[in-house]
Amino acid sequence: MIKLTPDHILTGINGKKWIMTQRIKTETRSNVPLLPPALAILAKYAQDPECLAKERLLPVKSNQKMNAYLKEVADMCGITKPLTFHIARHTFATTVTLTNGVPIETVSSMLGHKNLRTTQIYAKVVEHKVGEDMDRLEARLAVPAVPANSLRELSA
Repeated sequence: MIKLTPDHILTGINGKKWIMTQRIKTETRSNVPLLPPALAILAKYAQDPECLAKERLLPVKSNQKMNAYLKEVADMCGITKPLTFHIARHTFATTVTLTNGVPIETVSSMLGHKNLRTTQIYAKVVEHKVGEDMDRLEARLAVPAVPANSLRELSA
């Protein structure tokens, strides 16, 4: 993000704005369509003096400083889980995309993974979260568990 410039924002095949970059680690393309909240953030900083001077889209100081800011935000919000800039990538993969039905192949492409197995790590987190969410729903509904022998009768 620190290197994101206006040259990285292009119009995709669908006529909408995308971030189109080359991942350094994997040497693969990473093309991510911009959702309205992301476009609003970019618009907010479009005339920022620091961004204009550095020809960047966002006023990112450093990874260390960003993590310090995230810690402050977490403290103000009562979040006890450590927040880091890298967690944003994880959150995008799990909470924003996979749990909202975006296919894993699409997520893999946006993250710039060479191998689908790398992305499947995120999917396991989502699967675990789905299980926890369903357990909470079951408890909230106070539905008694169905005995195993009753399930056998249903399938017969």
